[in-house]
Amino acid sequence: MSVRSNRVAEQVRKEITQMLIKDVNDPRVKAVTVTGVEVTGDLQQATIFYSVLGDETVREEARVGLEKSKGFMRKEIGSRIRLRKTPELLFEIDTSVEYGSRIDELLRNLNKD
Repeated sequence: MSVRSNRVAEQVRKEITQMLIKDVNDPRVKAVTVTGVEVTGDLQQATIFYSVLGDETVREEARVGLEKSKGFMRKEIGSRIRLRKTPELLFEIDTSVEYGSRIDELLRNLNKD
């Protein structure tokens, strides 16, 4: 990934996080945490990785909420970041936080025995 796409990815992450906190009024996305963003080299697509604490139904509702607010977020990014073309937003769940806490729990259980 180029330096420019890294900078754009970081800026997109900041803006999406701000929007989720302040601008998006959907209660389904209030528990969403943006863990990272990857932007393609041509800046046409941005994959936003997010995590949600909770069970499968909470995750599914958060995914639906993000999909519903995708157009609004893309329009806002277009006005906040000066780019020739606003990247298409793709949302993908990041299970690494959940995986890490599961490993931590297993290690604690080993130490108890």
